[in-house]
Amino acid sequence: MFPEIDYLDWISGRPESASHDLGSSDLRRPLPDPDGVVPPELADLPAPPEDTDLEAIIADGYDVEPENVLVTAGATHANFLVVAAAINDTDENPNSDGDETAHHDPRVLVEKPGYEPLVATSEGLGATVDRFYRREEDDYALDPSRVSGATTDDTRCIVVTNRHNPSGNRAERETIADASSAAVENDAYLIVDEVYAPFCENADPSVFGGPTGAGLPNTVVTNSLTKFHGFGSVRIGWLVADAEFVSRAQSIMYHVPAVSGPAAALARRALYSDAQLAAESRERILENQELLAEFVAGRDDLTGTATAGCTYGFFEHESADGDEVSEAAWEEGILVVPGRFFDDKERFRLSLGHDGGTVKEGLEVFGSVLDEL
Repeated sequence: MFPEIDYLDWISGRPESASHDLGSSDLRRPLPDPDGVVPPELADLPAPPEDTDLEAIIADGYDVEPENVLVTAGATHANFLVVAAAINDTDENPNSDGDETAHHDPRVLVEKPGYEPLVATSEGLGATVDRFYRREEDDYALDPSRVSGATTDDTRCIVVTNRHNPSGNRAERETIADASSAAVENDAYLIVDEVYAPFCENADPSVFGGPTGAGLPNTVVTNSLTKFHGFGSVRIGWLVADAEFVSRAQSIMYHVPAVSGPAAALARRALYSDAQLAAESRERILENQELLAEFVAGRDDLTGTATAGCTYGFFEHESADGDEVSEAAWEEGILVVPGRFFDDKERFRLSLGHDGGTVKEGLEVFGSVLDEL
């Protein structure tokens, strides 16, 4: 039975009804009209040549072949397929020692603190979920030795986010490679959710900016148009892996087909004009990260790091836990996310996805809420 995802139940409808949205982590763009289909900022972009398919555009961005790409209905869909494919590898069971009757419950290793759906999806697919810590005292850095130490013979996949959700810590490719080695040693897969990877100060304006795990052994990366480009309504994501894994994930997707032709067409248009759109996103990231850093630095009652190049972070108030902060903010129409949805009830996640003027106004009101606490 699939468990309830408390965070998604809690967040549903709140961004739309909030007076000040400091909880949504994607870079918000205007939505289509109620009877419209095309997001306004895609309407006037040129269409790519007819012989350029979406898989080829994505493959070119990661310097892989189209056979290494599977287009999905967003990153959540991609993560579902990846975990399902990893724990249902029926081609061989390296842990069975030749005994065809041997049975091993699949185990999935997930970072902590972490994004609740990454745990719930694995549990819903029948896996036992283990956790490894990304420690607060290390600024939530990804430690490959902790990954290796928590991996067992029955671990089928290891799930991490990069940037880390909720802290914003970014692991470089060398660190990801070390984590992938731990997966290889245990015949497991490393899954890297990279929806926040482009949140950086990289001067190269690309949705594929930032470090990636694509191309590393036993590694699958997932991403989408939602966070960096702000086209969540298009509902297009992808996974990148070796061709055999992609084929297995494709077989599972036959059970849950969800990618529409119009959405894929809009995604082709967005990624074909990636440089233009990404430059606009990068400009907002730099502006809002500066606002976040200034806000946190000006408060003696908050602890936490406003990581360079990132518009969100994980913070603790000196006298109130995450729920108390979130509830007090919501009374004033401000949306911030309590840390209990990320394994730490003392903290809250603050995310600046809207334009700078809107964000600045929201932070001023939120500062007054914190003063009252």
